[in-house]
Parts: sequence; C-alpha cells; structure tokens
Amino acid sequence: MDELIINIVDTLGVVGIAILMALENVFPPMPSEAVMGAAALAIHHGRMDFWPVLIAGTTGTVVGNFFWYWIGHKWGYERLQPFIDRWGHFLTVEWEDVEQASQFFRRHGHWVVLGLRTTPFMRTLISLPAGLTHMNFWKFTAFTTIGAAAWNAILILGTKWLIERFPNSENIVSWILIGIVVFAVVAYIWRYLTWKPRAQR
Repeated sequence: MDELIINIVDTLGVVGIAILMALENVFPPMPSEAVMGAAALAIHHGRMDFWPVLIAGTTGTVVGNFFWYWIGHKWGYERLQPFIDRWGHFLTVEWEDVEQASQFFRRHGHWVVLGLRTTPFMRTLISLPAGLTHMNFWKFTAFTTIGAAAWNAILILGTKWLIERFPNSENIVSWILIGIVVFAVVAYIWRYLTWKPRAQR
C-alpha cells in the first residue's frame, strides 16, 4: 500500500501537491494531514525532497487562503451573508460560524492568523474575518506563509519520525493516511446530509 501512495504522489509531483493543498483550504474534505503525510512517505523513500515539498505545500496553502481572504475583503458583510445563507450548507458553515470567527479575530488581533495556521483548528475559516476586516494584505500573506510552513513541516517531519522510529511501519502509516481521507470524506458527507441551520435544530 505504501508503494501505491508513493507512486501516486510521485506522479502528482510538487505541482500536484500544491494544487491539492490549495483545494484543501477551499473545499472541506481534503485533509492536509493526508497530503503532507503521503509526501513524507515519498521523501523517506528518496522519491522527493523535503524543501521542494514544503515550498509547494506552503504555496498551495497560501493560495487557498487567498481565496477566502479575497472573498471577505471584496464582498464584505452585506454580500457575504446572503451567499453563506444560501450556499453555506455545501461547506457545512452558517453565518453564525463566520460571526464567531470574526469575533475571535477582533478579540485576539491579527496574530491569530499566524497562530491558528499552526493548529488543526479554524485554520482556513480565520481567513474570512481577516478579509472582512481588511487586514493588511502583506501582513496576512506573511503570517499565513509562516504558519502554513510550520504546520506543513510538522506534518512532514512528524510522519518521517514515525516511520523511522518504528521500522517497517510504512504500510501502517499508509493505511492511516487512507483512513484520514476516508474519514474526512465520510464526515463531510454526513455533515452535509444532516446539516441544518442552528435555528432549525
């Protein structure tokens, strides 16, 4: 199984990794843990190098976050709320989620963009309030890039450490990565099918 994943990543190349990481920040069921973990397998087997993978993954992450930052910056509250009210169920997000993220952003300041990019929580959603409050573009770019690079490095190096710490564990790691993808997709489908606005719960 590990060889199959390595071959897929090798075929995609760094450009494919960048595209997947961009999509991960736009469309919910595309976990960065699986993408970077698969790339780490390829690095471990000498099929890829750490720095090109890190740069590609970080570039894709930043581009994906630009999408939501731009939406918030250009649309503003008045145009964004009707969009979320109508199409939010595809993202399993409602306007209250955006408001909560905005309040969190205003309470803690611009540094939350950097901090949350290095955690699995609100990593993408925080880009919307950053755009809505017209956070300086270059500061947003710098904070997102630094945070994304740190998170991706953690995923790559963490996976490599796990493989090297436990010999012959590549196949187990491969199944874990597949499990992450399957769980993310199933969880998204379940949330989409059962999603209701808070007012209807």
